Amino acid sequence: MERPYILHMITPGKQMSPFDINMAADAGYQIIVPYCEADMKSVTALTQDAIFSRGPKGVARTGIFIGGRDAVVAADMLETAKKAMVPPFVVSLMADPSGAYTTAAAMVASVEAAVLKQREQGLKGLRIVVLGGTGPVGRIAGVLAAQAGADVALSSRNGIDVAEEAAQHTGARFGVTIHGISGGDRAAVRTSIADAEVILACAAAGVQVVSAEDLGFAKKLLVAADVNAVPPEGVAGVDVMDDAKPIQGTNAVGIGALAIGNVKYQTQHRLLVQMRETPKSVLGFAEAFAAARGFIAESATKAG
Repeated sequence: MERPYILHMITPGKQMSPFDINMAADAGYQIIVPYCEADMKSVTALTQDAIFSRGPKGVARTGIFIGGRDAVVAADMLETAKKAMVPPFVVSLMADPSGAYTTAAAMVASVEAAVLKQREQGLKGLRIVVLGGTGPVGRIAGVLAAQAGADVALSSRNGIDVAEEAAQHTGARFGVTIHGISGGDRAAVRTSIADAEVILACAAAGVQVVSAEDLGFAKKLLVAADVNAVPPEGVAGVDVMDDAKPIQGTNAVGIGALAIGNVKYQTQHRLLVQMRETPKSVLGFAEAFAAARGFIAESATKAG
C-alpha cells in the first residue's frame, strides 16, 4: 500500500489560509494538516515529529509549508525547519507567507519580462520604487529586484523613518542594499516617483497610491505594476487585466493585478508540485522567482 502524501502547514497566525490549503490539495497532497499560532520552538518540534514518524520512505511523501503574514519570520521559520532535519529523515519545505513570496516573484518576473522588451539589461541599474513597500509583498519584491541589480527604494505612507527601518532590516536579513523613501503625503509620493523607471504598487487593497495627476511627475517611467485587484486601481490607468499594456498619457506600460495573479497562481502550483515530487526540496522566494520566470518564458514561447 502506497503511503499518502501529507503536508503539514505551520503558521504563527491564528489560522492557515484557505487559499493555501486549496492549492495544496490541487497539487496532489492527500492529507493536509494546519498548525496555528506556532513559534520558532514549535517549528523545530513539529518538524522532528513529522520526520521521525514515517521512516526514510515516508519522508519522501511528506512536506512542511510555512505560512503567516511576516515575510522575514517565514524565512527564519524555513531555516529553522531545515536545521531541524536529521538525515536521512529529510522532508521537503516551502514558505509562502500570505502568498507574499509567490506574489512578489510573479510581480518582479512580469516587470522584468516587460522591461526586457525595451532594454537587454533587464532590471539591472533601474530605479525601482515600491509603494506600500513595508508590507510582506513589497519587502520581498524589493529584495528580488535588488538581487536582479536594481536600485530599490521602499516607500511608506507612514514616512521616511518607517520606510528606512523596513529597508534596513529587510536588506540586512537578505543581504541586499535597499533604501527607504517617504510616501507620507501626495507631495512625497510625487517626489519619490519622479526618478522612478519602475513603480511596484504593493499597497492595501482598494487604495489608489498613484493618481493620473501623479503619473505626470514620473517622466522616466517604463513600467508600473499593481497587485491591487479591488477598485479603484492602485495605479491610475492600469487595469487589473493589463499585461504590459500602454498607460494612457505616458510612455510606460502597465501590469495589472489579475495578470500578476495568473503568474502567482501558476508559480505556487508549480512549487507545491515540485515539493511533492522532488524529495528534500527547500523552496523560498528565490525558487519562486525562478518558477515565475520559467512560466513566463514558456508562455511567451507558446504565444510566439
